[in-house]
Amino acid sequence: MSTNESPLVQSLWKRWLEDNDQSAANELIDNYMYLVSYHVERVSINLPSNVSKDDLKSFGMMGLFDALTKFQHSRELKFDTYASFRIRGAIIDGLRKEDWLPRSIREKAKKVEQASQELEQIYQRDPTSEEIAKKLQMSAEEVEELARDSLVANILSIEEKPNKENEHKEGIGYTIPDQSSVQPDDHMLQSELKDELIESMQSLNQNEQMVVSLFYHEELTLTEIGHILELTTSRISQIHRKAIFKLRKSLQKIQANL
Repeated sequence: MSTNESPLVQSLWKRWLEDNDQSAANELIDNYMYLVSYHVERVSINLPSNVSKDDLKSFGMMGLFDALTKFQHSRELKFDTYASFRIRGAIIDGLRKEDWLPRSIREKAKKVEQASQELEQIYQRDPTSEEIAKKLQMSAEEVEELARDSLVANILSIEEKPNKENEHKEGIGYTIPDQSSVQPDDHMLQSELKDELIESMQSLNQNEQMVVSLFYHEELTLTEIGHILELTTSRISQIHRKAIFKLRKSLQKIQANL
């Protein structure tokens, strides 16, 4: 366990590991509950409003307990880091098993994509959410939300399933990539995809670039980003949604090649 932990937490770990004290385990779960709340908030940002945060929290709790029982203290890895992988992975797995995207939304998202392709042929460029909205008689906000929901659904559906023969699960949030094992061809592909995403980000305005960078690179919450940019959380959410809409093709291509 990390020596940075408080004496109380270290005592709880000792009781749990040496005596299998369930009350100590419960107190440890309470101590690390903030990790569940953090990942629930981050994952829920990209999900439809019909997805219950309580369900996500339940998935995350299972991931936290799994981390508590499987964490190897002999490894040079902080429990917070290990638990985060397990928690996020459990939430993603839970979402895969649930039909969280209603059929009506799937059908509307398909119409948005079809309209986007048609307008792209006409304008010879990526159409804006406003142009798609006008064609489908929707609001631009609804078009952006549908595109975002569809993107997340596609990402979840193409993620590799865990290998039952392998003790260690694979997929979003489960493993730490071993960068030293990247093959030359894979490295070149990753570099090209990264360059493409960077180029795509240049199409974003300053606020959109800032929100995307702070959310995905610095891993700040939308509320924290709002404090930095002196904007409301609602406004930051709107900026984030519009940015994802603009980047959706690059994100789909990157995810498909991971």
